[in-house]
Amino acid sequence: MKNSNQVIEKAALRIREADAILICAGAGIGVDSGLPDFRGDQGFWKAYPPFAKLGYSFTEMANPQWFERDPHLAWGFYGHRLNLYRKTIPHKGFEILLRWGKEKPGGYFVFTSNVDGQFQKAGFNENQINECHGSIHYMQCSSPCCETTWSAENIHIEVDEETMKASDPLPKCPACGRVARPNILMFGDWNWIPTRTQDQQFRFHYWLEQNRGDAIVIVECGAGTGVPTVRITSESIVSKYKAALIRINARESFVPPGQIGLPMGALEALLSLLPHSL
Repeated sequence: MKNSNQVIEKAALRIREADAILICAGAGIGVDSGLPDFRGDQGFWKAYPPFAKLGYSFTEMANPQWFERDPHLAWGFYGHRLNLYRKTIPHKGFEILLRWGKEKPGGYFVFTSNVDGQFQKAGFNENQINECHGSIHYMQCSSPCCETTWSAENIHIEVDEETMKASDPLPKCPACGRVARPNILMFGDWNWIPTRTQDQQFRFHYWLEQNRGDAIVIVECGAGTGVPTVRITSESIVSKYKAALIRINARESFVPPGQIGLPMGALEALLSLLPHSL
């Protein structure tokens, strides 16, 4: 990276001088914790070889139709991910982001497309996180028979990693007894219950309005163009709130004019920024 030290120092200065920090994150932030980012079919199949044999892509598997067609396969996919996310320890970069957020007079907010709950596990306040695609740690009816969502805390899934099928008993909706599913926005999903995420979104926009006119810095980590929700949100806030954007992305670090792109992994970039940001 040309003049990399100068770019790091410029980005760190924006963090130092900010009144509030918005942390935006896609799947790439979890790679340094050992989580797969499912980048392309090959990336997905490397993480889940049984689905390569079946010929199913991530887009095909992350589809609510499976809870009707083959609920054991659906829960094999989501149950394995639930178990993986529960075991994963967030990397040190989360600690750095939380430290910056707590130091700012306007505080912090997190906007993420990740459903893994890693920000909560790292100590971020549940009420200062907007999970725009929902969370694997919450359940809903697959039908759905009602608008209720509930915690997955007491749900435990056993998965045969040879077939990627879950063992009985599968989670059930307490209201109607049908198979339950994660409260995640899937591809081609008309049955997602957005209530929990809408409440988060309300708090997020309230926080933005509270900090309107202040110096907001957006630290965006690992958000690609494949599912561009996070990138679009970051750039929209740059425009509406005159915020500064620091985009950390190993492959797609290009930014709008006047903003900063760091072509690095999340942990490497955050560790590089830390000594200059104090």
